[in-house]
Amino acid sequence: MLTTLTTAYTDTRAADLAWALGREPLPALARLDIELTGAQLQLRLLGASHQVLLEEERGTCSETVACLAGSSTPLPLGVAKRVGDWEYEFAARVEVMTPGSFAARAQELLALVSDHPHGLAGVFPGSPHAFTALLARRHEGQVHWRTWHAYPQEGRLVATRTRVGVPVPTSRLSPSPV
Repeated sequence: MLTTLTTAYTDTRAADLAWALGREPLPALARLDIELTGAQLQLRLLGASHQVLLEEERGTCSETVACLAGSSTPLPLGVAKRVGDWEYEFAARVEVMTPGSFAARAQELLALVSDHPHGLAGVFPGSPHAFTALLARRHEGQVHWRTWHAYPQEGRLVATRTRVGVPVPTSRLSPSPV
């Protein structure tokens, strides 16, 4: 699903993004509710980036990646921890691109996410390449999501990847195509 967000572009720099686990739901400009084989997932676009809420019989998980006043945890390159009965893994990277490469990558990602039944993308007014996008799936009993936060004025794209679920035996792990 693709939407134009009715707010000013508040994320000014990729370095302003912060990560938080366990926050209460924040006001969303757009959201997509998804059922993934027993898991209820809510993808939320915030004026300051994204929040994902996961609810399953084993419990709940809330991930927020956004520019939030008073947030003290900068965006980590990686996190691995237990959340109740689940393993939670998060990874982030920043891609730096030329304006032409950035525009092409933005178009590619927006097309991928907007046509996907478990995808949500929001474009901020003022630039067709200023966007936040989320894409989710379930694989081998675990819930996976990827996000992209675009900063066209810097030529930076922040990409995150999250996996939540019960541990999978190492021999069954495979690369995630999402």
